[in-house]
Parts: sequence; structure tokens; C-alpha cells
Amino acid sequence: MSTQNIGGQHKVVLGTYSSYDAAQHAVDILARRDFPVDHVTIVGTGLRLEEKVIGRWSLGRAVLTSAGTGGWIGLLIGLMLWILAPRAPWVVGPAIVLGAVFGAIWGLIAYVLRRRAFASLPSIVADRYDILVDAEFADEARRVLAAALSSTEPNK
Repeated sequence: MSTQNIGGQHKVVLGTYSSYDAAQHAVDILARRDFPVDHVTIVGTGLRLEEKVIGRWSLGRAVLTSAGTGGWIGLLIGLMLWILAPRAPWVVGPAIVLGAVFGAIWGLIAYVLRRRAFASLPSIVADRYDILVDAEFADEARRVLAAALSSTEPNK
């Protein structure tokens, strides 16, 4: 049985999983069976950065995407102004247009400074995920997981 000291609290390794989803599922089992999950920690080890390329990034795409985001922000600001000044509903349209224009300009500047021809989503991935539990709750957590794994009843 492996133990670790995280944040001053004595923890015991409850299980080791190869994916975050599997570790999350085990904690979900504990939570569904009313285990006090505030005594559980998921720790990833062997961290690495993975960047998934999701497509090309062109000047046009940068400007249009940023203009759309700016338009939404302009809509939000315009609606807030309309709520504060109900007699001026005309502020919503110009706020959307100004938001889109500022967004497009910001997208242009960001594209020029970034100098990348692709869009990506970076994420940090671990080689393994350990579920740690406070030592005084370890036996109860093992019982709950064992009962859940041996049970044929569907999850609640």
C-alpha cells in the first residue's frame, strides 16, 4: 500500500488508472454512493503537453471569428445599457456593430503577432492517474468501490 503526503494530509493510493476518464469514473462511483469525496484527490504523474491541431488559421478566419466574438460582447453590453436606460433601445444595434468592429481589429492584430497558420487546442496529459484518499477513509472507499464493481445493479 502506497502512501503520500499532499497538502499536510496523509493520503493512501486507492487506485491507479491509465486515463483521466477512468479515474474520474471511479470517483463518480464513490460520489453516487454517498462517499465523502472531499477527501479524495486525483493526481496525474508523468505530465506532458499535447496539442491537437484543429484546422488551418487564416487571416479571414481570425478576423471573422474575432468579429463574431466582439459582436456577442457588444450585444451583451448593448442589452445592459438598454436595461439601465430603457428609453434608449437603439443602443443595442450600434453596440453590436462596434463590438464586431473592435473584435475584427483585435483578431487582425492577434493574427499578425501570432504568425501561426494553424489553430490548436493544448492540453496537459498524464501517463497515469492515482486516486488518493485520506488515510482514515481508505477502508471505506475500498469497500464502496469493491461493492460497486461486484454489483450487477445499474448506477443510480
